[in-house]
Amino acid sequence: MTTSTLGAPPRSALGRVVDRVGGGVVQAAMVLIGVFWLVPTLGLFVVSIRDETANNSTGWWTVFTKPAELTLKSYGDLLATGFTASFWNTVLITVPTTVLVIGIAAMAAYAFAWMDFPGRDGLFLVVVGLLVVPIQIALIPIAQLYGKIGIFGSIAGVVLFHVAFGLPFAIFLLRNFFAGIPASLLEAARMDGAGEWRIFSTVVFPLAKPAIASLGIFQFLWVWNDLLVALVFANTENQPMTKALQSQMRQFGTNIDILAPGAFLSLIIPLALFFAFQRYFVQGMMAGSVK
Repeated sequence: MTTSTLGAPPRSALGRVVDRVGGGVVQAAMVLIGVFWLVPTLGLFVVSIRDETANNSTGWWTVFTKPAELTLKSYGDLLATGFTASFWNTVLITVPTTVLVIGIAAMAAYAFAWMDFPGRDGLFLVVVGLLVVPIQIALIPIAQLYGKIGIFGSIAGVVLFHVAFGLPFAIFLLRNFFAGIPASLLEAARMDGAGEWRIFSTVVFPLAKPAIASLGIFQFLWVWNDLLVALVFANTENQPMTKALQSQMRQFGTNIDILAPGAFLSLIIPLALFFAFQRYFVQGMMAGSVK
């Protein structure tokens, strides 16, 4: 039997060297890109723990030769402005919004993918059509509605707005993922006497963890970093960090001692979340790309 019938011919010594060098170059390039990607975060952190005079006179990289410039005074000044309350307001807005969007979208996506009811396809087209509706055109009408029902300026109003505009994309994403689940799994569960809720909670939902994790990361980051909705619907008492930082910039101009630590605190939570769930994020992005 010839070598060609057994598979590809063996690589030459030169070919193996090229493969190894090429793989090492790619890995080195990826590491270099990662380092460059983290440089702005490192710079922001260093600026947030440097003295005001040092920040105004020299670049942040000089701290490696002058470590005496490091201080936590900026964080103390930030907390003195009431930033802690804004941080918890951001948590109270972001976490319920993310949970509600995932929960409602998952149930709706299962219904669109595997339940037969009148008008299913037409209703799903309406959901898809809502993806192109910009947030800006709904700000004034919803603000008027919130004023009439008494929730304008509250955290609940901000959460409801984000949930409403987060659901179309979430339903569209999860429905396409649920539709790719083998029908034999669901039929086997039905033959065992499982109802729709049990099939959803014990079969479909666990299989969709990568897609749900990806959706959760996207939704969390979107709401956490939002400024437009917060400016319109959140009053001073319920303002999140983005609005608090924006108000500090308007009040103090370029006061780096307040803005730098505040920006770093608002950045570190999403960054930690992404690194903690990056495995699920990659799985969710790759889901459905291969059979």
